Amino acid sequence: MSLALVHSRARAGVHAPAVRIEVLLSGGLPHTQIVGLPEAAVRESRDRVRAALVCAQFEYPQRRILINLAPADLPKEGGRFDLAIALGILAASDQIDRQLLANYEFLGELALTGELRGVDGALPAAIAAAELGRTLIVASANGAEAALAQHADVRVARTLLEVCASLESRSLPRAVPAPVVPLAVPDLRDVRGQQQARRALEVAAAGGHHLLLLGTPGCGKTLLASRLPGILPDASEAEALETATIASCSGAGIDTARWRHRPYRAPHHTASAVSLVGGGSYPRPGEISLAHNGVLFLDELPEWSRHTLEVLREPLESGTVMVARAARTHAFPSRFQLVAAMNPCPCGWAGDRSGRCRCSGDAIQRYRGRISGPLLDRIDLHVVVPRLEPGELRSDAPCGEDSATVRSRVVMARNVQLERSGKANAQLLPSELDAHCRLEDNDQHLLETAVEQLQLSARSMHRILRVARTVADLASCDKITTAHLAEAIGYRQVDRGGAG
Repeated sequence: MSLALVHSRARAGVHAPAVRIEVLLSGGLPHTQIVGLPEAAVRESRDRVRAALVCAQFEYPQRRILINLAPADLPKEGGRFDLAIALGILAASDQIDRQLLANYEFLGELALTGELRGVDGALPAAIAAAELGRTLIVASANGAEAALAQHADVRVARTLLEVCASLESRSLPRAVPAPVVPLAVPDLRDVRGQQQARRALEVAAAGGHHLLLLGTPGCGKTLLASRLPGILPDASEAEALETATIASCSGAGIDTARWRHRPYRAPHHTASAVSLVGGGSYPRPGEISLAHNGVLFLDELPEWSRHTLEVLREPLESGTVMVARAARTHAFPSRFQLVAAMNPCPCGWAGDRSGRCRCSGDAIQRYRGRISGPLLDRIDLHVVVPRLEPGELRSDAPCGEDSATVRSRVVMARNVQLERSGKANAQLLPSELDAHCRLEDNDQHLLETAVEQLQLSARSMHRILRVARTVADLASCDKITTAHLAEAIGYRQVDRGGAG
């Protein structure tokens, strides 16, 4: 009997748990068996590996081959173990030195020709391998992605033969990250008029607050939402790496040239709840996790399935979504900034000065009722976006500030928040509000009166305090004043029965 051990990595949520491939050659009729909870694609790797070894001019042992993927209770999926299995067979049959494999981890799918193909989850695998001090070998297609883990030793190869020839000399080239290129984003200067909505967009960007835009068709709601990424502060390296790790595990891959930029996700309103929160037999992150540390834009909010919208409630509070399956539960980070847009009624013209709306009160109530009160309660800023007069849309009409000017104020306010509490104001805990959002007695009375008259919940009151703190930060004020609090309260006064 002959035994060889090879290290690899599985994919479980956004993590890359270690997998040890044990290859045992014993006497008996030629047969290859893979155990350790493999799915169909993993079981089929025996045929891919056989063909790859033959094409690379290696000998496929005519013996009984048992391949164990440990731990046995961890589900294994995809072709990510092909390279490790092939090397295990070669080491067990003494065609390569098994001692050379101890300090390596291998990740890659094999083509029948022996060529290496990329797999999902290379970035979390590189991070995990670095923690154990091992070198990770991946396909060239995964090199730029895995190289984002700066402290990891990642080598790239094109073929199985190249890996085998370079194990002893360690001559495989290091993975090199792609150069980060500037991201061209739409400029806020394109938005004419809409001063209140522009101000709300700035407040939302500065404090990381959720925003609801309510207005008639074509008034500029989507235009405004698309300008938010251009005024947001840059993601820190830790935030960008966390977001890139989620994208790496999603199957969609990473745009390595733009990985430092905050994501902006805008799924269609026909998207299912599973596509939004994630799931599947082997759970993958959904849209809200792909928007982690960035923006999730939901257009035509009442057209979304109510069931789909309700799954947002817990992630909006906790910043994490739990996807449970029969065997295990996966936690996906989902601290996103929600921006939603909606019309005021089925025809879209309720409250417009033209008076063209003919929707009944009951029809408007049913339309608004598609969005639950608890979900609306979690949105910090509710802003009416009115229809502009034709004269305000002329090319010679004065434009507002550009994104760079607004972004400078946003960055300044966000830096103040990070120095004060280490987080954006939208993430302040209720226990931190007393320390960072203290009000004078008359302002406290104003807030309590507004909460009573507007019939707001305790959650809404806390969100008003967070928004007021952001308004004060934009004004470079240490204390929240009456003007700051009044502006924050004004963002909760949208009449849900009409547009204004």
